[in-house]
Amino acid sequence: MKYQLADGQSADAQGLPLLAVAVPKQAQKALPEALRDYDARAGGALARLFTSGDFTGARDDTAMVYLDGEATRRLLLVGTGKPEDVSRTSVRRAAAIAGRRAKALGTGSVAFAMPAALRGSLGAGDLGQVAVEGMAQGSWQFDELKTKGNDNNNEKKPPVGAITVVVDAAEQQEAAAGFAIGRAMAEGQALARRLQFLPPNRCTPGFLAETAQELGTRHAFAVTVLDRAQIEQEGMGALLAVAQGSETEPRFVTIEYRGAGDAQPVALVGKGITFDTGGISIKPAQAMEDMKYDMSGAAAVLGALEIVGRLKPKLNVVGVIPSADNMPSGRAIRPADVVKSHFGKFIEIVNTDAEGRLILADALSYVRRFKPACVLDAATLTGAALFVTGHVATPIMGNDEALLDEVRKAGERAGERCWPLPMYDEFRELNKSDIADVKNSGGRPAGTITAGWFLREFVDGYPWVHLDVAGTAYTESDSPPLAKGPAGVPTRLFAEFLLARAG
Repeated sequence: MKYQLADGQSADAQGLPLLAVAVPKQAQKALPEALRDYDARAGGALARLFTSGDFTGARDDTAMVYLDGEATRRLLLVGTGKPEDVSRTSVRRAAAIAGRRAKALGTGSVAFAMPAALRGSLGAGDLGQVAVEGMAQGSWQFDELKTKGNDNNNEKKPPVGAITVVVDAAEQQEAAAGFAIGRAMAEGQALARRLQFLPPNRCTPGFLAETAQELGTRHAFAVTVLDRAQIEQEGMGALLAVAQGSETEPRFVTIEYRGAGDAQPVALVGKGITFDTGGISIKPAQAMEDMKYDMSGAAAVLGALEIVGRLKPKLNVVGVIPSADNMPSGRAIRPADVVKSHFGKFIEIVNTDAEGRLILADALSYVRRFKPACVLDAATLTGAALFVTGHVATPIMGNDEALLDEVRKAGERAGERCWPLPMYDEFRELNKSDIADVKNSGGRPAGTITAGWFLREFVDGYPWVHLDVAGTAYTESDSPPLAKGPAGVPTRLFAEFLLARAG
């Protein structure tokens, strides 16, 4: 992807196949003063759109104008909603809609502008960042496994290969700082989404490890990969229990970035189940193909580290990825088995489909050796999360109220909202085992919270927050800003958290 920051005059000079202009909802049917120049270039077409009421600026409202004799051939108006609701999130959404339109039209590039007079308190730096993030999100596509020239392949239009943010010349310097962040965010999000979308016979635990090593080579990270024998030597009995039913070898990956000397690192932990059949407690066949997304937490960690490598913030970061397949076989773990975790606690297996929490338990124990300032883990952990916040927000839990608030605010900045759930002691009681220290499922009631409580059993000596992204990591249907498929959540949240910590 090519990224450009341009002022209006230079954008006109180079020509743009599609320029999107974000506009908040108008109280009256009249052309906003800030769009007078655009209207002149459109021969009065914009004024007619507003006075007719065909375009109002309501959220997701769009209108396309084709320009005669202009270097810029298409002008797309995109509504952001009420003026008081103009924000990073609403403008990012408008930019994503522009990106989706460019992809559908096959324009090859897309540009985005929002005049300062229409932005309210949103500064040029924020505009530069979220416009890039949104256009990259909307225009992203995965076609590397489609053969060219195949008559059954309708994806014949060229992909979007260039993104431009247009601002006034006076705002160039301020916009450039946000633009650089947005470009890094876009690349990290794209990496996470690609990993999510790859089929499980390609995106294996070994492939995730190779991706981490490639990141290490490009960004000078220290990367350690443990194979099965080394995982056994480390005593990660919970991870090994999940992996034992599959012929695919497990991996345990750590990635270290040092940007702040000997300071305590922030640790990011991501669930890396590259395919989840449910094991002996096998899932229904319907939609089982979506279980390739069960490594979305790991993808987000790798995406966040791509962003870290590009921006080089002044803090230390450790990424931890436990990875395996969960398969049924003659060697697979069974309900009623008891395994010993890395932490030393014994776990009764009552449901082999509650496997993500098992591999995370060993990772949350292992990460203690880094003496982290805090730990965030992300996992497509429970289907129950869909009944809590649906596909709109990510449920979060933790042992530190200040850290929970810090994560929630990072999610607001990232456009990846989250909401804390209570961890009352009564929920912990549901995980009690008659035979071991803890069982790996507390049953259906409060399933998201009891899964969080299970993880908390293996957290020791550091502030911690768990993000259950089962409802937000990918989407099963199209929405105006996002096509069906991988969303990359919580890649941007992780990055916003780290950038804020770095100051």
